[in-house]
Amino acid sequence: MKIALVTVNNLLKNSTWKRELQGLTAAGYYIGKYLSDEATSVDYISPSQKKFALLTRTKWILYHYLYKKDYYRWAEPLVAKNYAYQISQKLKKTDCNIVLCPENIVPIAYLDCQQPIVLWTDATLTSLINFYRHMDNLCDENIQNIYKMEAIALNRCKLIIYTSEWAAQTAIKTYHISPEKVKVVPFGANLVCQRTEEDIREIIRAKYLTVCKLLFIGVDWFRKGGNTALDVAQELNNIGLKIELTIVGCVPPFKSEDLPEFVKVIGFINKALPEGVEKINKLFAESHFLILPTLADCTPQVFAEANSFGVPVISTDVGGITTLIKDGLNGKTFHLNTSVSEYSNYIINLMTNYSDYENLAYSSFQEYSLRLNWYTAIQNIKYFLSE
Repeated sequence: MKIALVTVNNLLKNSTWKRELQGLTAAGYYIGKYLSDEATSVDYISPSQKKFALLTRTKWILYHYLYKKDYYRWAEPLVAKNYAYQISQKLKKTDCNIVLCPENIVPIAYLDCQQPIVLWTDATLTSLINFYRHMDNLCDENIQNIYKMEAIALNRCKLIIYTSEWAAQTAIKTYHISPEKVKVVPFGANLVCQRTEEDIREIIRAKYLTVCKLLFIGVDWFRKGGNTALDVAQELNNIGLKIELTIVGCVPPFKSEDLPEFVKVIGFINKALPEGVEKINKLFAESHFLILPTLADCTPQVFAEANSFGVPVISTDVGGITTLIKDGLNGKTFHLNTSVSEYSNYIINLMTNYSDYENLAYSSFQEYSLRLNWYTAIQNIKYFLSE
């Protein structure tokens, strides 16, 4: 089997990955890495050149200043058609028998090729409209084009793979896609893990019992539920459970002097650099919980990363999160309207019955080992591709 991995962004040059794209672009990198073996080869059909800059810039200015609306160049059909042309020209020079796109529908919406097209992504683009904050003020032209392009792309695909049941069902209901060609396979962790169960036991034994360490990782403080995480940490400290909240990926919108002493702000960590990997690994190993009470999300890969260290996840039941987090196995999800006290009580109960916490930590690593790793994901993908 020879696979053409089709993307707009450059999967092999991680120093060029934009901060907000690291998750999905890094996923494409790991997909290519784990697909390649003695039976499967991968050709990287990327990156694509960005054309029509004058047109898209003019439209952005028009919508931004005149109509107070957002306009995205990637939702422009001319841009997508040009991507498809560039990709089709490159495909003619390969002998690949499958086209796999691990980004979204944009590169393949207008792609004409002899090979069957497979999409593996975390959500339909239309499901993000009025779900993600950056998609809640789109111009009507973008919205109409997104629906049109996504419908075309999904109908072109022989196989559509989503990372959650939520995304799969959304695609089926929105575009009347046959359920037979829609599968669910979560992504793995965007960190290399060679840890064993004994390693996890050592990590758990090494954690301080005098302080409960909560880890918050997200580039969008508001969407990822930063205020809730901070309120939970504050209440736990008020109750008497000593808490340390470490914030990674963003800076809270408060003056540093207004933040409580128990808050440590790390900011953005670049996992493309060895020192970044070392730093994030240390934070995971030291933490008791990853807390991410997100308001809107698909399937954050940081959950798999936390579980790979035996760190349970505390989050919400929005988007595709319940496909990843199973209550009592690798963490817990709460409803969006859950009170801070419910979060606090959950953490207190586990920390005061520490054997229960240890069992949850062990089973979190087991969930990673069984479901949320790249080896398992790629084996499932290869099975579906060979059907």
